[in-house]
Amino acid sequence: MTDRSERTVLTTGANSGIGLATVVHLAELGFHSVGSVRSDAKAAQVAEAAASAGVSVDTVLLDVTGARRCAAVIEELRPWGVVNSAGFPGVGAIEDVTDSEARRQLETMVIAPMRLARLALPLMRAAGQGRIVNITSIYGLTTTPFSGWYQASKHALEAASDALRLEVARDGVVVVMIEPGGIKTGIWGAFEDDVVRHAGSNYEAGYQRLRTLLKGFTLFMGEPEGVAKAVGKALTVRSPRARYLVGHDAQVIAATQPLIPTELRDRITRVVTGL
Repeated sequence: MTDRSERTVLTTGANSGIGLATVVHLAELGFHSVGSVRSDAKAAQVAEAAASAGVSVDTVLLDVTGARRCAAVIEELRPWGVVNSAGFPGVGAIEDVTDSEARRQLETMVIAPMRLARLALPLMRAAGQGRIVNITSIYGLTTTPFSGWYQASKHALEAASDALRLEVARDGVVVVMIEPGGIKTGIWGAFEDDVVRHAGSNYEAGYQRLRTLLKGFTLFMGEPEGVAKAVGKALTVRSPRARYLVGHDAQVIAATQPLIPTELRDRITRVVTGL
């Protein structure tokens, strides 16, 4: 079996949260772990976290929305595995989100990860093996108010990943989705920024209700390391599953979603969110 240290795995969005936990965990598993970051300062954060864990993690400067740079990084690293983790929450009712904001969300969390997969595929096909792991979300399976474009991105990434999995299975390339529930990451700080930015909205009362709900729910959120372990499993087992749910909340939502009629689910959601 190939030594894991000879297998390069590129993880995007590696400077914090799930991405950071993942690059460190993959290094602990013995992979040549490389994380993409958008600045030297963020690269330093990765190096510090890796040193604290007693492992080595390399970094590359990469804005995942830059097509040319993506191509250059893939050609340079020639990765055995790609873990697409980069993203941001983008809270806002559909009416409050501009076209440019929606495009940025889709570009970062749908176009970019599938571009990196597309660029890596010829190399993986030539090697007869490779793994692509896309961090989606339980929000790729369900929908709630006030983060519709984020959820649209996750739904789209799920669909594209499903199609890709079927298309490349014959080439020895495995595509896996990791579907976390609520995880304690820095995105909740970005949520607060979005709420402030939408001050005066027709949905302001709903945003405030959501803010209160999330503060209570934070106590029950999982840690990024749980997601990282699921990624590690997807990269190390002989035959990984197509999907890995992470967190009790994700498992409950996935199990109950098909059982609750849409009308009832809508009514409950509107009561909870003040709509």
